[in-house]
Order: sequence, then C-alpha cells, then structure tokens
Amino acid sequence: MSAKIYRPAKTAMQSGKAKTHVWLLEFDQAGPRKIDPIMGYTSSADTRQQVKLTFETLEQAEAYATRNGIEYRVILPKEANRQVVSYTDNFRFNRMQPWTH
Repeated sequence: MSAKIYRPAKTAMQSGKAKTHVWLLEFDQAGPRKIDPIMGYTSSADTRQQVKLTFETLEQAEAYATRNGIEYRVILPKEANRQVVSYTDNFRFNRMQPWTH
C-alpha cells in the first residue's frame, strides 16, 4: 500500500487560494482498472483510491503514514512567483515597446 502526500494547487476557475493550505494523503491505485463491456465505464475493486485524508501540516501526514505502515512520497508545492503589474505602466514614457491601439 503506497500513497502520496501533497498540498493541492488552486483551482483554475477562481483566483482565490481556498482549500490549498491543507495537506492531502491519497492512496495510489493498487491494480489496473477494468472496462465494463456493457456500459463502457471504468471500474476498480480498490476502494482506497477514493479516500483523501486531510492534515493541517506535512508532519502530521507523515506521522500518520508511518504510524499505519503506509509507504508514502511527498510532493512539495511549487510557489507561484507573481509579477506585480500596474495599469499605469502601459502608458509610461520610457516604455520598451511603443504603445499603439
């Protein structure tokens, strides 16, 4: 049984960072998925991959995994480097590219 511990990224639909400050522990898929011949759905007998455990800190998630004998890997988050842009910079006198319509 193996799992991954990560902090989720923000959704693409909103600019806020809600639900990105918790750490998730998700179990990896134990076996291959099977295709249902009648409906075409994919299914699996492994129900652990439906479980997502949330933790306040990375240390709590690692402690839970080691306490329960779960092999885990940590995926560290990549922090976004935001470039501060001002609307008035579009009309600066010393602009690199000339402003046109």
